[in-house]
Amino acid sequence: LRYEACIALPLMSSLGALGVLEIFSSESDAFDPTEVNLLRELAGYLEFGIETLRTRADRDRIALESRKHDEILRNSLEETIKAIADIIEMRDPYTSGHQRRVSELAVAIANELGLPETTIHGIELAARIHDLGKISIPSEILCKPTKLSEIEYLLLQNHAKWGFEVLKGIQFPWPIATMVLQHHERQDGSGYPQGLKGDEILLESKILSVADVVEAMMSHRPYRAALGIERALKEIQNGRGTLYDAAVVDACVRIFRDRT
Repeated sequence: LRYEACIALPLMSSLGALGVLEIFSSESDAFDPTEVNLLRELAGYLEFGIETLRTRADRDRIALESRKHDEILRNSLEETIKAIADIIEMRDPYTSGHQRRVSELAVAIANELGLPETTIHGIELAARIHDLGKISIPSEILCKPTKLSEIEYLLLQNHAKWGFEVLKGIQFPWPIATMVLQHHERQDGSGYPQGLKGDEILLESKILSVADVVEAMMSHRPYRAALGIERALKEIQNGRGTLYDAAVVDACVRIFRDRT
């Protein structure tokens, strides 16, 4: 086939040349001014379409890279949290596994309450390091086989605040530092370190406090044998609405009652 006419229209974008629109014809003088204007308009549409597709592809690529980067950072953060938890428990062999078990129970309670998945994940991580501040407590106090003195007990109470001081500068997607700070607060204000009451306490912290109490009572300690699940459940039920959040207590009790 022999071509007698050709028109070539550059396709341009804000970043430079995209290509060329070329149209051939077997007739000479095939493109009159009206057709040329129509083809130029078509070229404009092609320029817009190609640039839009490229912009969308670049945006999708950047978003994918950002998600991958966020996932890497999140995984690294979570592995670091687990490593810190292991270090804490290595210093106190009598409570080895305590934070992990509190985390498992706190997650179960949060699920029972129907909390969002992202909130539950934050609770899980906070529980894994809720005793971080104990790294500043002398091991002879942590492992003491007899009742703590008043001074030793006051020193131990500082662990929530010390944990908060370590964590407050880290940009978590969840209020983990505050959860750790508040996990010994009580509904009636009798807890520590701030003596908060009711709604002043995060729901996440209320869940941690119940899970912490139940797990501690179920486990052996240097100064006493394990008290068992019935004693633990009786403790939180006796404190329902006064020491511990009522809904959290009810959820915890349901979890253990359903197991039996």
